[in-house]
Amino acid sequence: MQPHLDPNNFSRFVQGVGLTVTEATGKRVAGHIDLGPHHHTPWGVVHGGVYTSAVESAASLGASLAVEDQHQFAVGVHNATDFLRAAKSGRVDIVAEPLQQGRVQQLWLVTVTETNTGKAVARGQVRLQNVPLPS
Repeated sequence: MQPHLDPNNFSRFVQGVGLTVTEATGKRVAGHIDLGPHHHTPWGVVHGGVYTSAVESAASLGASLAVEDQHQFAVGVHNATDFLRAAKSGRVDIVAEPLQQGRVQQLWLVTVTETNTGKAVARGQVRLQNVPLPS
C-alpha cells in the first residue's frame, strides 16, 4: 500500500471523526468508530456528518486501492448518506463494498451498524471518479 493510502492516516479531519480502519482492500473496507459526546450535536445525539464522513472515507479508500495499480486514485462525486437511527455512544462498525467498479467510475455501498445490536444507524452510497495520481 502506498504511503498516501495509509488507512489510519487519511487526514486530521478523518482522525477527528475517529474512524479506525481494520481492513482495507479494493473490494472491502472495514473499521469502526467509538462514538461519544465529542461526536454530539447540541441535542445530545451523534451528528450526521460523522456518518457521512465515515461513508465517504471508507468508500474513497477502497475505490482508490482498487485503482492504485493503474496509477490512479478515486474522488467522490456524489455521496448519499441516509441516517436511520439516532445514537449517543458506543462502537459502530463501518463496512464498505463496491456495487460497481468500472474503468472510469465506481459505486460503493457503506453500512454503519451498532456493534452491540447489529442494527443499522446509517447507510450510504458513494459514486467515485477514477483519476490519475498527481505527479
